Order: sequence, then C-alpha cells, then structure tokens
Amino acid sequence: MPSGFYLLIAAQFASALADNALLIVIIARLQELNLPGWWAPMLKFGFTISYVVLAPFVGPLADAVPKARLMAWMNGVKLLGVLALALGMHPFAAFAVVGFGAAAYAPAKYGLVTELVGPQRLVLANGWLEVSVVCAALFGTVLGGLLVSPWLLGLSGFSAAQQGLQGLDWLTPSRLSLSIALLLLVYALAALLNLGVPDSGARYPTSGMHPRRLCRDFWQANRRLWADADGGLSLAVTTLFWGVGATLQFAVLRWAADVLRLPLSQAAYLQAAVAVGVIAGAGIAGRWVPLHAAKRMLGFGVLLGLFIPAIASADSLAVAIPLLVLVGAVGGLMVVPLNALLQHRGYCLLSAGRSIAVQGFNENASVLGMLALYAGLLALDVSIVSVMWGFGLCIAALMSLLIWAAQRRSGAVKPCAV
Repeated sequence: MPSGFYLLIAAQFASALADNALLIVIIARLQELNLPGWWAPMLKFGFTISYVVLAPFVGPLADAVPKARLMAWMNGVKLLGVLALALGMHPFAAFAVVGFGAAAYAPAKYGLVTELVGPQRLVLANGWLEVSVVCAALFGTVLGGLLVSPWLLGLSGFSAAQQGLQGLDWLTPSRLSLSIALLLLVYALAALLNLGVPDSGARYPTSGMHPRRLCRDFWQANRRLWADADGGLSLAVTTLFWGVGATLQFAVLRWAADVLRLPLSQAAYLQAAVAVGVIAGAGIAGRWVPLHAAKRMLGFGVLLGLFIPAIASADSLAVAIPLLVLVGAVGGLMVVPLNALLQHRGYCLLSAGRSIAVQGFNENASVLGMLALYAGLLALDVSIVSVMWGFGLCIAALMSLLIWAAQRRSGAVKPCAV
C-alpha cells in the first residue's frame, strides 16, 4: 500500500472508536435523565441527518481542500460536540453536532482511499478500511461498556446530592463526566493522526460553492450513479445494508435487555460478536474476492436477512452469539466487494469526493428511514422479536429482488482509467 495509507487507517480507527463509544455513553446519559426508550434510535437519527442534508456540499468540499486536513478539522467539530455534552447540552443535540463533523469526514476518508490506491487494490483497501471500521465498532462498544460501568462511574465522585437545577434535567451534573473527558482525548488523538496523513496530490476542477448550483450538480450526479448498471446495483445494496446495520445496532441492544435481561453495560458487548464476524468476512473478501467478482457476493445478503429472525428467536447467549458472528461474516463478505465496486464506478463517473457524497446521501437516507420506522414501532409497543422478524424477512426479500435484477443485467464490471 502507498505511503500514508496505514496512518489514514489509524486515524479512521481512532475517530470511529470514539464515535461508537460515545453512542453507548449518550444512551447511558438518556437513561440517567429518565428519557423514554424511543430516544435511543432518535440519537442515530440526529447523528445521520447531516449526511443527508449536507450531501450536496460535503463532496465538493472534500474535493476542494486536502482531504487529510479536512478530516482533522472535522474531528475538531466532533470534539466540540462532546465538549458541549460535558457542558450540559441535551444528548440529542450534542450527538447531532458530532454527526455534522462525521458527515464531512466520510467523503474525505473514502475519497482519499480511492485516490491513494488504484482499482486493482481497491477491494483490498476497502477490506482494510472495513476491518478498521468494524474493529473500531468492536473496541468502541467495549470501551463504551467500560465507560458506563459502575466502577468507572464511581470514580467521577458524583452523587445524587450534587444535583441541582431541578426541572432542567439535562443541565444536572452527570456521573459520566469522567467518561466524556476520556472521549475528548480520543478525538484529539484522531485529529493529530489525520494531520500526519500525506496529500494524495489529486486535484479536481472547481465549480464554486453556490448552494443552488451545488444542489443541481448533486442531483445530476445522483441520477448518473443510479442509472449506471454496476453503480446502481452496488448503491442499492450498500444503501440497504447500512440502513439495516444501523437499525440492528439498536435492535440488538433492546433485544438483549428485553429477552436476555442484560444491562446496557453487558448488552453492548453483544455487538462485539457481530464485529468479529464482519472482520472475518471483510478479511476474506479483501483477500480473495477481486473487483470483477463483486456481484457474485449478492447471495450473502439473503442469508443476512434470514439470520436476523433466527437471532430474535434465540433465548440464550450460547445460541445468540454464534448467530451474531454469522450475521457479521455474511455482511462483511457482501458489502466489502460491492462497496469497492461502487467506489470504482463513482470515481469513473464523477469524482472521489462527489461519488462518496452521493453514496453517503443514499445510505444515510436509508438509515433515517429505517430508524424512524424502528422508533415508531417501539413507540407503538411492538415487541422487539416481532420487529426483528419483520426486518429480517424484508431484507431477504429485497436482496432476492436485487439478485434477480443483477442477473437480468449481467455483465463484467466496466473498467475505466483512474
């Protein structure tokens, strides 16, 4: 791999580690404030809305400035969001600020990977990137569990007698102050690592930053990528995958609490089982699946959907953990090659930053839609087992339709000069 690639991976790992740990800490803060359970998926909604609203602007921004520098700036924005949480901002608003930073971070990150490596190594590079993302989710979840564990909360010196400002619950002192301070250090480390990543040297024509023109150009780019046979197929798969993944993240936490009766600090560790599976699947895909064979991995999406009802029906950790590992493995085997295919076609048709912005818009619109549906079902008191069964069967059916569409438009992956 070229110079700077592994430093980029390290910076990405540190930033994503903090994001995943922060989610657990903020869920604990919601519980501390005695807010309703449907607030938890709404946290992700607030985090993700920036990806959709800012999509027309973050792609050109990522192409207009050195991407590593932009990533460092956006880690600074995330740090401000965590600092605001420490100073008393409502958890939803604070996590939305962090999401604002993440929205501009994503096209810079994926775009820089596309620029640094050629199409021959793009699946391998995505394997590395996906492993770093999933390892960050794995260790971030573990870190989040530790940060909300009773022994660490006791170190903060917080007691109920210290609380004041009754009636303004989100301004009361928190037992999580020490945990939040540790997360600030992780975000600062990520920003420093980003500053060490070298510039790729790629430059793109500038078209100005007029909002109306940027929105028009974005929608044209969006239509162009969807209209491409390989680009549209891979975009449909990744859009579905990330919506499912975000919803499953919360569903597993709720299922562990309702069915297995686990506290949040222990339920968070169940997500580690999914992460282990994704690492294995992503590693296998990055090593043995070439770009031209990416569409052959679609069948794993059907398995992914069918495993979700099986998890919902499990009544013990001995059954649930292997199933969670399998869900992660089939997800990694499917998404890494198809994500590489999407990046390749996006780079061919658009540019590195713009194509990732289009991808982020669609994937995160899916996240918003599925989380809104999930939160609505919880508000209606639908059981988590029924929710997971419904989601799983719908995923299997949609992936079967995508396989049928891919077979109708079968053909080799179209190469292009990059």
